[in-house]
Amino acid sequence: MPIIAPSLLSANFLNLDADCKMLNESQADWYHLDVMDGRFVPNISFGPMLIEFFRKATTKVCDVHLMIEEPEKYAEQFKNAGADILTVHFEACTHLHRNIQQIKGLGMKAGVALNPHTPVSSVSDILHDIDLVCLMSVNPGFGGQKFIPFTLEKIKQLRKMIDEKGLNVHIEIDGGVTLENAPYIIAAGADVLVAGNTVFKSADQKATIAQLKAL
Repeated sequence: MPIIAPSLLSANFLNLDADCKMLNESQADWYHLDVMDGRFVPNISFGPMLIEFFRKATTKVCDVHLMIEEPEKYAEQFKNAGADILTVHFEACTHLHRNIQQIKGLGMKAGVALNPHTPVSSVSDILHDIDLVCLMSVNPGFGGQKFIPFTLEKIKQLRKMIDEKGLNVHIEIDGGVTLENAPYIIAAGADVLVAGNTVFKSADQKATIAQLKAL
């Protein structure tokens, strides 16, 4: 079964306590926490302070996705805030291997995110060092966008690379995941689904998570 990681970016920020309670009682596996700086992406979301509150609200995995420039300046803050997984963008890291070493050295699992235009071959030489590849299936920065169909081909390419190397690396899909396209995403080789609007705009959020989990 896939790992379901609802994105809190789509939650009701006036009702976060109730949304966290719902996630804790649901079949969701991870909290997906999107950090945006207004520089790497044209939006600003939240930082370590809010993640610290999420950490206190759940025992589930806190999957922190940094859509920020110079992530090395803030990695320790996110560790202290409670991140279990810290994902940085390939496009934002001049010295990616150093970034990964820093994250691992702080005791977190390390992920690398790729924008829609970035080929999966970009992570070939670092797959041995990471725990997760996050394929952006929309252009990062805003929720509610439509899934980019070519992502399915990228998933297949990445799954082949991982399997040929005999590695245990998650493939996470972030952006435009719906109940309709999720089966195709999983069939292509992904095993972590980030779902924002699909979950939080649903009339029955727990049931929607259960449907995704059952795929």
